[in-house]
Amino acid sequence: MSVENAKGMLIKATQGKYAVGAFNVTDFVQMEGVIEAAVNKKAPLIIQTSVEPSKFYGRKMMVAAFRALAESAPIPICLHLDHCTDVDYCKKCADAGYTNIMIDASKFPFEENVRMSKEVVDYCHKVGDISVEAELGTVSGVEDQIKVVEDEAQLANPQQSVEFVERTGVDLFAPAIGTAHGVYTTKDPKVDFERMGKIAQLINGKGVRAPLIVHGGTGLPPQTVAKLIELGGAKLNVSTELKYTLIDTTFAYISEHRKEYNPGKINIAVKNAIREAAEKWIDMLGSAGKA
Repeated sequence: MSVENAKGMLIKATQGKYAVGAFNVTDFVQMEGVIEAAVNKKAPLIIQTSVEPSKFYGRKMMVAAFRALAESAPIPICLHLDHCTDVDYCKKCADAGYTNIMIDASKFPFEENVRMSKEVVDYCHKVGDISVEAELGTVSGVEDQIKVVEDEAQLANPQQSVEFVERTGVDLFAPAIGTAHGVYTTKDPKVDFERMGKIAQLINGKGVRAPLIVHGGTGLPPQTVAKLIELGGAKLNVSTELKYTLIDTTFAYISEHRKEYNPGKINIAVKNAIREAAEKWIDMLGSAGKA
């Protein structure tokens, strides 16, 4: 269908009470896998790269591969830079062709977070049709270069969230509500649903101003995911599960075919496993058939 920014598809998701899967990929095999999943399910898709793989392959190479795969897919697809703490690198990725940028200044004091986020928003809106995500409060756990221990994690203040969105002009808003990056150590993670609902009502209750983002999807129980979507979550990030799938599938294939030296077959096994994982999430998020 088209390469587009994330805001339009997430406004539709908010209004339709479903969420769009935002899948962090670390290579092009994973990128193919999540696109195949979304095409099979006729679902809108957000492909995410953290800063590390973006720098490893080069942002221009990442964008070129994305466009080569996405432009022929019959669904809306966005390329998102996730958790970038460097304003200058956000701008470089916007220039390179990313359609959505996340500036993560959440570990800075509120005023500095506002200043950095607004600078990225103003730049991306000037450069082109690029939407911007920012975060208030901090999500615990580890996401590539971002590490926050649990006792440092602070949840987003609802009233301050409104001020943040208004002052920055951010397109997408990620409030810290108790979810975590990485793997949850409990089957029943403590998520502040009341806080999520209040923030959603204050920001989007009279019309969708900034769709809400949920970080730390891996390991959340289906009932928790459903509740977060009901309360206004429009984009749910899945990263750790895809990393585990990549590594575990590669290890299993090599272990079972120890005398075989055919990297292409490993790639096929990984792509298929990634596709299956992404299809499971698309079904859970309710975005199948929404493209």
